[in-house]
Amino acid sequence: MIKKAVPYILLVPFMVLLLILLLAVANSLLQGLGYMPVLGLNKISLDYYKEVFLNPDFSSSLLLSLYISVISTIFSVVIGVLICAALIKTKRAEKFYRNVLRIPILTPHIVVALFVVIIFSQSGILSRIWYHLNIINEINEFPNIIYNRKGIGIILGYIWKEAPFVAYFVLSFMESISVSYEEAAINLGASPIRSFFSVTLPLSMPAILNAAFIILIFSFGAYELPFLLGVTKPKALPVQAYVEYSHPDLRHRPYAMAENGVMILISLVMAALYFYLWHKKLDGIRKSYDK
Repeated sequence: MIKKAVPYILLVPFMVLLLILLLAVANSLLQGLGYMPVLGLNKISLDYYKEVFLNPDFSSSLLLSLYISVISTIFSVVIGVLICAALIKTKRAEKFYRNVLRIPILTPHIVVALFVVIIFSQSGILSRIWYHLNIINEINEFPNIIYNRKGIGIILGYIWKEAPFVAYFVLSFMESISVSYEEAAINLGASPIRSFFSVTLPLSMPAILNAAFIILIFSFGAYELPFLLGVTKPKALPVQAYVEYSHPDLRHRPYAMAENGVMILISLVMAALYFYLWHKKLDGIRKSYDK
């Protein structure tokens, strides 16, 4: 009897944390609807959401966050898959290189931001190298990579962290495919490059798409790098929500929660679309096998 209860007992900490998370999300959504009895706000309405959507700063922040998350995800996935392919083809996908891939993943975002500033700022390492190579005449002629409206510095920071995550996430799966199916394709006359793109890459897409979805959602809602490397205006949506949250007037709190509610809604839509497309693809695979 006790052995049967052990799995349920082990689930208790997870369920408690999940309950706390759901209560926090519910409280945030209620505050976004204007329900904060402690401030005398007892009426639930969509007024705060309407004001947020009518604010031009909100649309700029939303577009900037979507742009940063999509671009950083695309580059991270491409670079991460190339890292996987390089490690597998050179037979170096052993424990040492896996641990090397973990270093950027475990590095705090504030340290990543410091790296980006030291390397890519106009007074950083790269600009000084260009200056000594006579590529530029003055250090301030170096392109403004960070603190610009295109979020290049933020994207570089995310790529540095997320590309190794994709590689680490996909490596074992891709390695198992390469050992079996890809070698069979090579034995049948396919070149290594063709076998990779025709066999290994398509079969690895489930793991690649899972990694891409994780980093897309994370980078869309992340706060640290946009706050440390972003411009004053437009701010990324998580930074804009924090500004509203930290406003001295507590009656601004519902605006912050409304912006958080929009981020939650967009993340849920992304998740629903991803799982819909994924299940649709699985249904197509099952039908092809049935035939």
